[in-house]
Amino acid sequence: MNLTERDKKHIWHPLTQHKLHPEAKPIVKAKGALLYDEEGKDYVDAISSWYTAMYGHCSDFIIERAHKQMLRLDQIIFSGFTHEPAVELSEKLMVILPDNQQKLMFNDNGSTATEIGIKMALQYHHNKGENRKTLLAFEEGFHGDTLGAMSVSGLSVYNGPFEEFFIDVKRIPLPDGENNERVLKTIEDVHKASPLAGFIYEPLVQGAAGMKMYQAQNLEPILQKCKELGIITVADEVMTGFGKTGSFFASDHIATKPDVMCLSKALTAGLVPMGITTCTQEIYDAFYDDDIGKGLFHAHTYSANPIACATAIAGIELLQSEEIQQNIKTIQGLHQQFASEIGDHPKVRTTRQQGVIFALELNVEMERYGDLRYKIYEFCMTEGVYLRPLGATIYILAPYVTTRDQMERVYAAIRKVLDTF
Repeated sequence: MNLTERDKKHIWHPLTQHKLHPEAKPIVKAKGALLYDEEGKDYVDAISSWYTAMYGHCSDFIIERAHKQMLRLDQIIFSGFTHEPAVELSEKLMVILPDNQQKLMFNDNGSTATEIGIKMALQYHHNKGENRKTLLAFEEGFHGDTLGAMSVSGLSVYNGPFEEFFIDVKRIPLPDGENNERVLKTIEDVHKASPLAGFIYEPLVQGAAGMKMYQAQNLEPILQKCKELGIITVADEVMTGFGKTGSFFASDHIATKPDVMCLSKALTAGLVPMGITTCTQEIYDAFYDDDIGKGLFHAHTYSANPIACATAIAGIELLQSEEIQQNIKTIQGLHQQFASEIGDHPKVRTTRQQGVIFALELNVEMERYGDLRYKIYEFCMTEGVYLRPLGATIYILAPYVTTRDQMERVYAAIRKVLDTF
């Protein structure tokens, strides 16, 4: 029995309707920007396996650091204990995070990072004796699949069966320069009716919404309004963080910095799971009290796992290296050339780019997980390129180590999609 048949016996895959798509492709090896199947065929991982393996799969540098840590300290409870990898990681993160970030809480993944951000915003006001129970979020935002994260997400394809259990959330459209004043007025009106505790947002790029992009200058007045009204701002940088937007974090492009930041995915370079939620000293101080009940009583068994911390430290060092920074600039330039080339193609509605994140909108009507989307996905796989279109949006978020030739393979596959479908 081959691996695919064995898989079908017991495994339930994410984001999959198994009756329609019963088979999963076995991948047996990965290196750099390439994935390898059982037959030895290679595929360019053009989305870095959900934006995690940004420094390439099975990086020798990162694996060596993880291995050294495994030999010294594997897992230890993080309540009452600490260890060198966690402390060093906190110090290295503070160097690259916005200057107002001062404290961090370790967790398990992107969803839990945003769960903690939500809890920080809600409990901050509770601890201060303020009755604020409503959150603000963008339409079509996505912040994870746990219950609180789903509550603030706006994509019903994920949330539909659970909406009656959600916390109270009000939504605003992305600011586009023309609707800015209306958005600000909506925030004021909502806040008067039901005081807002926090605003959670994906800065500059809404990933799951199809890499929707918006301008920093349009987000800025929203963040300023939140500061004015005492609304805690929570930047979900799970997808955008660690170099993808052309700077360390998307929040670097915006003058008003968030009160809270949520990190994961590329944090540990695609090797092991981990999330981190950071905050300002002011947020932390609202929980610092003689009353034990005012503490943030949230924990994960694998919080600050030493191996994950060692991996994250190695990833940050690579991110800061001249080689990776130059690779980021190269990929940005290649995307710009490709956009110029295909911009007038009749099947291309629009293209957009932020840093190494590139997206094009097909001039074709199709469902997010419809049949045509799967046909395009399979077509790209036959071309040796792994892409996961989001409906009519084809996007590229390849590892920073992807070579020019490998990037050309990705572009060539997309050209064929445009000429075929």
